[in-house]
Amino acid sequence: MDLVHWLREPPDTTRPTSATIGFFDAVHRGHQAVIGRTVDVAGRRDLIPVAVTFDRHPRETYAPGTEPPLLTTLERKSDLITSLGVEGLLVLEFTQELAAWPPEEFVDRVVVDTLHASHAAVGSNFTFGHQAMGTLATLTELGAARGFDVEGVSLVKMGGRVVSSSEVRTAIASGDLEWPTEALGRRFVLDGRVTTGAGRGAGMGWPTANLEVPARMLLPGEGVYAGRAILEGAGAYAAAINVGTNPTFGAEPLHVEAYLLDFEGDLRGEAVAVEFWARLRDEQRFDSPEDLSAQIAEDVERTRAMIQSAAQTIR
Repeated sequence: MDLVHWLREPPDTTRPTSATIGFFDAVHRGHQAVIGRTVDVAGRRDLIPVAVTFDRHPRETYAPGTEPPLLTTLERKSDLITSLGVEGLLVLEFTQELAAWPPEEFVDRVVVDTLHASHAAVGSNFTFGHQAMGTLATLTELGAARGFDVEGVSLVKMGGRVVSSSEVRTAIASGDLEWPTEALGRRFVLDGRVTTGAGRGAGMGWPTANLEVPARMLLPGEGVYAGRAILEGAGAYAAAINVGTNPTFGAEPLHVEAYLLDFEGDLRGEAVAVEFWARLRDEQRFDSPEDLSAQIAEDVERTRAMIQSAAQTIR
């Protein structure tokens, strides 16, 4: 199958599997419940727990321009899924060809021929196949005819809201971090690579790492945040983070930059994961760079106090 590849080493294909299928953007608590059920059943029935996801949001293919921004890169999503006990992660290339598969073909080619599934667990609102014609009921009927059983896992609610990727996106885009942290079971992280900026921060004594993020990733609502910057092989540093357009110096494209407390060195070209802890204030225009610098100093001290009070180990 040209449209299918294992993102991790494939599991023992001679044994049947307990499988789950979904886009799983953010791998929130609802997704965790479905994946957890898949792993639990696998343990009880001596099956291999596997997951199926897609290389892009399906709407990017069948309704271009309507797809939502993403909460996780494929790499981070795969790490989160496999950390829950999944032994194999199958990634489907969501092309026009795959989008045209009717539910029966999807089940035969993926669930039966590739996964050899004996059990499948999906969210109760799961859809699949051409024009999302397949539902949980469809999968259950097809499974019964093909020798695997299916169970739907109920949606999770927290704080009176259904935990879904769209709800998490809405909250983060508005600058709300409190509910998403509960819904994710962890803090929101934005992955990127440090690129060269205008250098104004360094000129004011606050050198920032300007983050270039992959296309289609969601940025939190404009504002100043406290959080951490996690460097590959170099630990984590408290960080004062700005999501905005630098209005003091004239409008610029929306971007993310972070000042790493107590860090010295050149990060250009380095991969950085920015972890958002709390929103400190709105971004605002100052009358002078000196006024902006004074405000940054306050933001940095608030960040330092917040991170230290949380009893985190910060270098």
